[in-house]
Amino acid sequence: MAMTQKQFRLSNYNFRPSWLGFLILIVCIPTFIKLGLWQLNKAQLKQEIQTSYNQSLDNDALSLPEQLDNLDSWNYKKVKISGQYETQYQILLDNQVEQSRGGFHVITPLKIDGRDEYILINRGWVAGNENHTTLPDVATPTAKVEIIGLVWLPSKKIFSLETEAQKSQWQSVWQNMDMSRYQASVPIKVLPVVIKLDAKSNAGGFVRNWQLPAEKIATNMGYAYQWFGFAIASLLIFLYTSVKKVNLHQT
Repeated sequence: MAMTQKQFRLSNYNFRPSWLGFLILIVCIPTFIKLGLWQLNKAQLKQEIQTSYNQSLDNDALSLPEQLDNLDSWNYKKVKISGQYETQYQILLDNQVEQSRGGFHVITPLKIDGRDEYILINRGWVAGNENHTTLPDVATPTAKVEIIGLVWLPSKKIFSLETEAQKSQWQSVWQNMDMSRYQASVPIKVLPVVIKLDAKSNAGGFVRNWQLPAEKIATNMGYAYQWFGFAIASLLIFLYTSVKKVNLHQT
């Protein structure tokens, strides 16, 4: 038995949606709206981080407490801490670009002064060699240093082409800053955050042009408007294909 399509008459126009139109209405439009709201939410979260960062610029650096509760609240806060670098468990974060040149971020553990804990310090960017298998020489202060910088929470959503066997072996070059993997790979107690060394600090830093969330807020907003535009376009297509003018003189 064939299914019939309902139609409605308004003046000299017929409203008769097709099954394709119904599909656009119940699937495409809600999906586009959901994607738009998702991008807006990402932009809002980055704006909150940017606001926190801007406020930290006007304040003195906070002393990092022994107990880090509510890690998210510390993201991009300016902090200070003293200690000594431990290069034995230093890693180079690969695929970092500075002015179109490839290189590494130098991530060095810092033994926190007066505590049996370490915290990772991102000391900045160094250029890679033409032969990528030859690692750059990285000079590190041996004396006690005072660190001032921004707290960074590495993402837990990491895509990697490395096998589990490769991940289980200690490597000096990493593709991603996988905090859980790092903590499991070293015999020292490491706090679950990274400090990006302040650009003005002389505590063994390199090139530090840190990218802030605000630089990508406009991108997220652009994607949001794009998805909302798709939703509006889908609605217009639905109406265009569903409304037909009736020829009153047709016999």
